[in-house]
Amino acid sequence: MGEKPLILITNDDGVRAPGIRALIQYCRPFGRLVVVAPDRPQSGTAHAVTIAHPLRLELIVKEEAYEEYSCTGTPADCVKLAFKIVMKRRPDFLFSGINHGNNASINILYSGTMAAVLEGAMAGVPSVGFSLDSYSQHADFEAAGKFITTIVASVVDKGLPVGVCLNVNIPAVPEGEIRGIRVCRQAEGTWQEDFDEREDPHGREYYWMKGDFVKIEHTEDTDQWAMENNYLAVVPAQFDFTAYKAMETLKDRF
Repeated sequence: MGEKPLILITNDDGVRAPGIRALIQYCRPFGRLVVVAPDRPQSGTAHAVTIAHPLRLELIVKEEAYEEYSCTGTPADCVKLAFKIVMKRRPDFLFSGINHGNNASINILYSGTMAAVLEGAMAGVPSVGFSLDSYSQHADFEAAGKFITTIVASVVDKGLPVGVCLNVNIPAVPEGEIRGIRVCRQAEGTWQEDFDEREDPHGREYYWMKGDFVKIEHTEDTDQWAMENNYLAVVPAQFDFTAYKAMETLKDRF
């Protein structure tokens, strides 16, 4: 019998967030875990990396088959440091989350949770991001536990196609209301942003971004529909942004 797989766990809500604690619990039976996660919330940082100041790692726990570190950087920083400094090699698998709030549809572009997953996929590591459709501090990360475990087990057993990662979005409903897992595509949607204009005590204006997500389509093959109908939505994603269908048209133009 060989060694158990080496698994990297990360997120964008911070190393102390309830979601990552739940994901650690689900992943521990599957291998040796190394946790490298931000020391504070990094939601909305997308694939940002830190180049203007140094990064720091702090060892939190080290025991047999388990290590845990906090990092002062972004989720992408965490993955890069984990590969090069902490583990000194690429892990066998990477799991990110469980995010507080969904990363379905266009949200994948803004997500630090999914940036870590795409970073893993770029390095050839089978990687999955998990997100729960709830921002509540009392969100139930246990309700979908058996489904999350099923997905982790499948990826550990069979891997993923090269260059492909999974974006898993989980409905925030009781366990008995979850209808199963659906493989689907990313829904078309957009954010309609606005800014709350305010003034600080020194009379200087500042702005606080806010906005509403707007669904553009409602078809049954999308992640938004799956979540709204109490399925875990599994979208295969990739880091190649090339619009292949447009290539021939543009070749004729230039």
